[in-house]
Amino acid sequence: MSDFEGKVAIVTGAGNGLGRSHALAFAQRGAKVVVNDLGGSVHGEGQSAAADMVVAEIKAAGGEAVANKASVADRDGARSIVDDAVAAFGTVDIVVNNAGILRDKSFKNMTLDEFDLVIDVHLRGTAYVTRAAWPIMYEKNWGRVVFTSSTSGIFGNFGQANYGTAKMGMLGLMNVLAIEGAAHNVRVNCLAPGAATRMTASVPGSTIDMGNPPSAMSPDLVTPAVLYMCSEDAPSAHTIHAAGGRFSRSQTFTNNGVSLGSEASYEDLTDAVANVVDMGAAQAFDPLARRRRG
Repeated sequence: MSDFEGKVAIVTGAGNGLGRSHALAFAQRGAKVVVNDLGGSVHGEGQSAAADMVVAEIKAAGGEAVANKASVADRDGARSIVDDAVAAFGTVDIVVNNAGILRDKSFKNMTLDEFDLVIDVHLRGTAYVTRAAWPIMYEKNWGRVVFTSSTSGIFGNFGQANYGTAKMGMLGLMNVLAIEGAAHNVRVNCLAPGAATRMTASVPGSTIDMGNPPSAMSPDLVTPAVLYMCSEDAPSAHTIHAAGGRFSRSQTFTNNGVSLGSEASYEDLTDAVANVVDMGAAQAFDPLARRRRG
């Protein structure tokens, strides 16, 4: 049997691109899927029947799915996604937070409204949906949560201060929830994907031709990482990169630093700074090694 047989999976932003690929893959492996998508553009404007179309595709292949068209950035809307899962299938096992929009501009040209809107959808929306599902997973001692992060946050990218902030914020949320969920078998990970989608095609300077997206950058080549992070043997507090069939991991490293004592001064620091910033002997940091509570 598949790891996902009978599991209930929520995938947000699943009307197109990566989310659609994830939803189809779960359904093909026996999961019951809540397909969430407002159906708007990559800028978050408008609505469509995108979620209904993916549900129809799943059902035509013999799977089970329901559509939800709420905005993850709305607290009640986020709650309705989980409520629909429980109403249709009795529980929630897996949450893949994939919904997102773009408002790309250099920071000096970006309005605070444009900054807030992207944070609301990506970071707050991820937190809202996860928070609604968290008690269910916590109580039954089984859950898998994926946050869709990005190299734009992990490593930085020009013109995406809002997007990068939201995406890096997900790593902080992951680290905390991985600790809090460990004793209850709730595992939380981040995906950093690369694929030919409507969103990537809209990024300034993109050379992706969405009329004929290159198969080497298909969303289908990212989805295996999501399935792994939602499997029975899933890790926790991992950031997995997936693009074009290549998979890797990034992680925080720390060094031993230098102790300058209780009377340390600026001058003391500048004298020792070479050793302070030296990462030659740095070691990987594991958030799950920290003390866990209740």
